[in-house]
Amino acid sequence: MSTGSTDNLVRLIHALTKAEKRSFKLYANRNSSSPEELKFLKLFDFIDKNENYTDDLAVAKLSDIKKSQLSNIKAHLYKQLLTSLRLQNAQHMPTIEIRESIDHALILYQKGFYLQALRILERSKQHAQRIQATILHLEILEFEKIIESQYITRSIASRAEQLTTESKTLQRHISATVEFSNLSLQLYALYVKVGLVRNEKDYRFVNDFFTSRLPEYELSELGFEEKMHLYNAYVWYHYITQEFLLCFKYAKLWVDLFAEYPYVKEQYREMYLKGLYNLHNALFNLRSYQRLQETLQLIEHVDLGERENENVVLLHGLYLITAKINLAYLEGTFSDGLPIVDEVETFIAQNEERLDNHRIMVLYYKVACLYFGSGDNRSAIRYLNRVIQMKDVSLREDIQCFARILSLIAHFEMGTNDLLDYQIKSVYRFLRNMGDLHGVQKEILNFLRQLPFSDEKSLLRGFRVLHAKLVKLSQLPYEKRPFLYLDIISWLECKIQQRSVQSVIREKFLLEQETGQRVYFPEA
Repeated sequence: MSTGSTDNLVRLIHALTKAEKRSFKLYANRNSSSPEELKFLKLFDFIDKNENYTDDLAVAKLSDIKKSQLSNIKAHLYKQLLTSLRLQNAQHMPTIEIRESIDHALILYQKGFYLQALRILERSKQHAQRIQATILHLEILEFEKIIESQYITRSIASRAEQLTTESKTLQRHISATVEFSNLSLQLYALYVKVGLVRNEKDYRFVNDFFTSRLPEYELSELGFEEKMHLYNAYVWYHYITQEFLLCFKYAKLWVDLFAEYPYVKEQYREMYLKGLYNLHNALFNLRSYQRLQETLQLIEHVDLGERENENVVLLHGLYLITAKINLAYLEGTFSDGLPIVDEVETFIAQNEERLDNHRIMVLYYKVACLYFGSGDNRSAIRYLNRVIQMKDVSLREDIQCFARILSLIAHFEMGTNDLLDYQIKSVYRFLRNMGDLHGVQKEILNFLRQLPFSDEKSLLRGFRVLHAKLVKLSQLPYEKRPFLYLDIISWLECKIQQRSVQSVIREKFLLEQETGQRVYFPEA
């Protein structure tokens, strides 16, 4: 077993719960008797007790395991662990239970017990239909056809027609599901690369990308999986194109789909969580406060299942932390939201191997905005530097751009004007190379280039002029994007009124709740 495989084995063992370790030992002792076979158990115990395991250490400490045997013992241990975990989860994961039934039917078929095999497959098929597991449903159907060709009954003609019709219907559903899921994945990859559309050219590209890959369909003819992936694709399309009302519409359809098919949550719990989070995100961008709170409550109290699914737990933690930060942004309660930073740091530390760089980058940027909103510019810069110093700048180019702009503003707030000239040139080059030098970015950079102003009165006039320009730009379809990442208008208003960012955003939020309209200070 290679070093990479060794790392996988060690990580798996250290990730096991006490109950899983106990069950594995019972399983291993029950199925192994000779001293030779039980060597993998000794290795298991040794890895479990040593956080800094190495192969050399194992050979030195375990006298009955030779170096030449170690690779095979590790491979055997890894296989036994997975088999034990599969047995433990069989009754709690419907797809494992169905596959196990298919295996049982295969054994009976090979023994020549065709009728018994068909009975098991029929029950499994009903189970697969109930949880909308179409791939498994098709696999069962294909197996039934093989058995029917061996076990001829009086009803073979009608049975053959029934199975053929069922297979064709499933084939259409699976084909559509694959096309919709491909499209949603491609749109997500596009979003991770560039973020939201920046101009008419971007919009035309994304629109052509989406419409050229979207297959024709009749909604009334689609099953659960097809609708789920279709709604997912529409959510990403409308999110990337900044059509947040339509994004909300399809995220709501996505979540409501799980009420229409009540037996699928166990099978698709991750997708239900993703639907809830996308609904929350759309409401955040629409500034729909009451619904945002309701969705946060749904995320917070979502049923994670009877048995712990670490992938579900990871997603739930990520979405819940992000939703809490979003709520603090909208309310203008940045200082009250700062305790979330410890949650973020703990979450990243505990899940570093499971979290991709994109998600870590987003969390760091959101933390930086929390600190900026609360007036702690030094801490904001520290977290922005974590984003800026990430090696893969092809990830979320938009966040890379706005992290640099926010860093400039934070340095300005701290009075480090001696560094600004160099930084402005550096950021300008970065934005130009990224092709992200648009109206809002240009106006901010032009303003900062004028520093230092001759006196306070000139500085205040500069703030007012920039504010008026940005309020006008915020009304343009493709200039709204920067304000989703950075509330630069509220920052200008705080400078004009000589108040904190937090107090301005908080007052605007309270006025918005009263009037139901977006508020700007002062009137532009």
